Amino acid sequence: MAGQDDYDGFHDSQLPEDESSILSTRGLEAFGRKVTTTASHLMGPVSDPAAHPHYQNAMTGVHKQLRSPSFQRSMFSMARTTPTDLVRSKLSTKEIQSRALSYVPEELLQNIPEDENSYSLFQGFQASFPEFTDEGKKHRRRVSRGRRLLEDSHTPPESPNAVQKLRKEKNSMMHELEMLGIRKNMASSEIREIDNKIANLASMRKIILDRLAALEQEEALLEHDIMDVETRLEEAQELVAEAESLVLETPTKSDEDAAQNKDDAQGFMSQSIYEKLPSANSTPSRPKKPRSLRRKSMPILHEHYDPGTLIREIQAHRDNITAMDFDAPFGTMVTAAMDDTVRVWDLNAGRCIGFLEGHTASVRALQVEDNLLATGSVDATIRLWDLSKAHYDPHGGRFGNEDDEDDADMAFESPEDHHVDPPPGTMADCPLFTLQAHVDEITALHFRGDVLVSGSADKTLRQWDLEKGRCVQTLDVMWAAAQASATLSTNEGSWRPTGRAADTTADFVGALQVFESALACGTADGMVRLWDLRSGQVHRSLVGHTGPVTCLQFDDVHLVTGSLDRSVRIWDLRTGSIYDAYAYDNPITSMMFDTRRIVCAAGEDVVKVYDKLEGRHWDCGAGILAAEADKSAAIVERVRIREGYLTEGRRDGVIGVWTC
Repeated sequence: MAGQDDYDGFHDSQLPEDESSILSTRGLEAFGRKVTTTASHLMGPVSDPAAHPHYQNAMTGVHKQLRSPSFQRSMFSMARTTPTDLVRSKLSTKEIQSRALSYVPEELLQNIPEDENSYSLFQGFQASFPEFTDEGKKHRRRVSRGRRLLEDSHTPPESPNAVQKLRKEKNSMMHELEMLGIRKNMASSEIREIDNKIANLASMRKIILDRLAALEQEEALLEHDIMDVETRLEEAQELVAEAESLVLETPTKSDEDAAQNKDDAQGFMSQSIYEKLPSANSTPSRPKKPRSLRRKSMPILHEHYDPGTLIREIQAHRDNITAMDFDAPFGTMVTAAMDDTVRVWDLNAGRCIGFLEGHTASVRALQVEDNLLATGSVDATIRLWDLSKAHYDPHGGRFGNEDDEDDADMAFESPEDHHVDPPPGTMADCPLFTLQAHVDEITALHFRGDVLVSGSADKTLRQWDLEKGRCVQTLDVMWAAAQASATLSTNEGSWRPTGRAADTTADFVGALQVFESALACGTADGMVRLWDLRSGQVHRSLVGHTGPVTCLQFDDVHLVTGSLDRSVRIWDLRTGSIYDAYAYDNPITSMMFDTRRIVCAAGEDVVKVYDKLEGRHWDCGAGILAAEADKSAAIVERVRIREGYLTEGRRDGVIGVWTC
C-alpha cells in the first residue's frame, strides 16, 4: 500500500489538477475493468448481443472517455514518461541511494578472495573488547577473587546457589578461553601479514639496490670521462702557453745583431757548445709529480649489504699475494705476487687494466693514493706510477682499442673475462720515475703528500722528496738503537733479539707510516719506534711485542700494531701505554683499520674482524663459505679495508672482495 500511495502521489504531483482526478487509482481501475470486459466480449463467442447489454454500455463509456480532451492530454503526458521513471517512482529516495551504493560489479563478485580465518569480524571485535584485554582481565580477576571470598564465607558449598554460580563461572571461563583462541588467531594473522610485507619490502629493496648499482656504474663512468677531459684540457693549456712563449721569444732584427756581436766576441767557443750552457735562470730537470685526482663522489652500494657478503672473487695471480692496495671502494686496485707481476684492476668491473713492467724482481710493498702508485721491490728500487695515464676505457667493456658493444659488468657481478690478460701497452705511459738508494730489498713504504719513507733490509729508513725525486734523509735503525742504549739506563731503546725461530725469516723493517714529520716504524726486534723527521731522532719507543712487528697504522689518538707473536696491540699515542690487546692462534701477517673495524690476516682462511663500536670479534672470508660447502680455502696473507669495503689476498693468488 505504501508503494501504491507513492505512485499515486508521484503522478498527482506531475499532472494538472483537472487531470489528477481522471488518472487517479480508482479511475485507472475502472478503465481497466472496462477494457478487460470489452476484450473478453470481443474474443469470446457472442451468440446473442441483445442478451448482453452491458457490452454495449461498456463500449459506449470507453468511446466517450476516449473522446475527452483532458483524458487525451493525460495519456500523452504519460506516454512521455520513461519506464525507468515509472519504476523509480515506486521507490523512495533513500532506497534508491542504498541500491546504488550496494551495487557490486560481476567481476568483483567473481574474484572475491577466500577467507582463511576461522572467526568472523564480529568475533574479532568482541575479543578485542576491553573486557578481554590484559588490563580488563586483571581487574576482573581481582574483583572475582574478592567476590568469591565473600560468597564462600556466606554460601555453603552444598546449596543450589553454589552449583549455579559455579556453572556460571565455568561458562564465563569457557567464553574467555574462546576469546583467547580468537586473539591468538588474530595475532597469527598479523604475523603472516607482517611476513608478507617483509617479503615485499625485501623484493623492493633488491630492485632499488640494483638501481643504486646502475647509478654508481654511471657515476664511475662519468667521473672517468671528467678526468679524461681535465687531462686533455691541461694539455691544451700547456700547448697554448708554449705557443705564446715562442711568440714572445721570437728574436727581432736588433736581437739578431746583438747575438752576432756576442758570437764574434766569443769566437773561441763554438756556437753549439755555447748554446748548451745552462743559463742563470734555468733549473735542472726534475721528475714531474702527477696532480691528485680524488673522486668527487664515493660509492655507498656496499654499505647497504649485510656484513660478510661476498662481492666478488678474482683469480688475480697464480702464486702467493705479497702486496695489495686500493684507492676507494669499487675503485682501482693494484696487486703483486710471487710470480713477479704487478697488476692493476678495475674493482667496479672486476677486470685487469694492465701490467706494470719495470721491476726486475717481485714487489714486496706498494701503496695507492688517488692515481699515484708507489711500489717497492726486492730489486732495491722504488718506482712511482701515474695510473690515470692507463689506456683503459670502461665504456667499451675492456680497453679503448677494443671494440666491444657489451656494457661493463655491474659491481656485484662476476665477469667471466677477468682472467683474460689485457693487451700489451695499456700501461706504457704510467711510469714516472725510479728512486734508487737502498742496497737491499724494499720491505715497507708509505707516502703522504710529497713525502715518501721507505724501509729496507739494509737496516735503514730513507725519506724521499717526491717533488725533487731524490733522497733527502737516511735513518739508521741500528745506530738509533745503539744511541738509545748508550743514553738510557734501561734497555728500552737497545736492539734486543726476540729469540724466536721464525724471526730469522722476518723482515727487518716490517711496517711504517708517515704523517708530516712524524714516522712510526715497526722492526724485527718487536719494537715500535716513533721518529721525528725534522731531527732524525727517535722520539719514543713502544715496548710490548715479543716478536717481529709486521704491520702498523695510527690515527690522531691510537696506534695499532700486529706482530708474529700472534697479538694485535692498540697503543695510546698520548701516553705511550697499551690501551688494549688481543691474541690469535697464528702470527699476524697483515692488518688495517678504518673508523669502526680492525681487520687482520692471522694465518687462517678467514679475515679476523674486530668491531670497535660493538666490542665483538667475528670472521669474514671464504673459509666460512667453504666450510658450509665442505671444501677448503687458501690462507689469507694480505688485507685492506676502507669504509667497510674489504679486500683480502690469499696464498693461491685469489683476491676476495667483501662487505665488512
